[in-house]
Amino acid sequence: MLDDLLVVGFELETQTEVHIGDRPLEQWRALGYGRRETVVCFYCWHGIDAPVGTKVPLLARGRIGGLVRPHFAHPAGMAPPRGHHRETVWHINAKNRLARWAAAQPNVTHVRMEQWTEQRNRRADVHVVLDDGARLALEAQRELITDELWQARHRDYAAAGVRDVWFMRPDTRIPHVLFAEGTPAWTLYHRDETAEARLGEPHERGPQWWTKDLRLFGPHHPPCAGDSVVRERFPLADLGLDADGVTFPPAMTERLDEEAARVRREADHARRQQEQAEQWRREAASRPARPWKPAPLPPVRPVPRPAGGGPFCEVCNRPLAEPLVRYGRHILC
Repeated sequence: MLDDLLVVGFELETQTEVHIGDRPLEQWRALGYGRRETVVCFYCWHGIDAPVGTKVPLLARGRIGGLVRPHFAHPAGMAPPRGHHRETVWHINAKNRLARWAAAQPNVTHVRMEQWTEQRNRRADVHVVLDDGARLALEAQRELITDELWQARHRDYAAAGVRDVWFMRPDTRIPHVLFAEGTPAWTLYHRDETAEARLGEPHERGPQWWTKDLRLFGPHHPPCAGDSVVRERFPLADLGLDADGVTFPPAMTERLDEEAARVRREADHARRQQEQAEQWRREAASRPARPWKPAPLPPVRPVPRPAGGGPFCEVCNRPLAEPLVRYGRHILC
């Protein structure tokens, strides 16, 4: 994946990690391979897939509006024999991109990579402090994590008063333990600078559904463990941060609010119908029962007996067939 191969630079003069988007291409070219050579490969310099201190000046490639996005690259023949490990490269890129994105938020006052908690039991990939004092740990997770390990990290951050926010590598399965704990998870894409959220599809409405958590009967974020999900992808620049983590763009927030309002209206309607039905039952039960009386039979009109003197029905006085003589009446009589 191209997202895994983006090279991070390291500026020797400032001793800082740098990204191709931090400055115009011409400035990077002046500092790169064949010129000042003060911008080198971060991974090689720090001993990732090469001896520590390996100096590989970088090329700044690409052009504005071109088919290939601007990027750093190793000069021909100067990359490690097998290249850099994809997961490691993704992780370093993710930290840099998340740090730059967080620093651009208007309500963020402090951003630092690789920051330890006060108890020094957890180190955040990117530590963020908001203007209201809330603290966030932006975690770039490059591989599947076990439930036990994630829960331990989550509990330690909570104990330190830090909200952990998780960004997963593309094609890495998100553990359902996050959703079971009510924690959102995002997938971070470097190449087009987007992030993807998963929303749970509305739950099936069963008996008394309006008495349950109404949030679950519309699209909900985060989803519940085991939910069918809908993926929503946004430009990273359109997302924000608050004390609860990542915030959606205004249009998405408005859409979810409208869905939630619709569910509340339908729940109120169902509740009123239930209450009305119960009231009718109570009213019916409170009415006194009337004793049952059979309806009176209609009077039998007298019918003159036949003049012939043959057998006749003792009820209707009409002629009686021979098989019914022993009964003295017609079947219907």
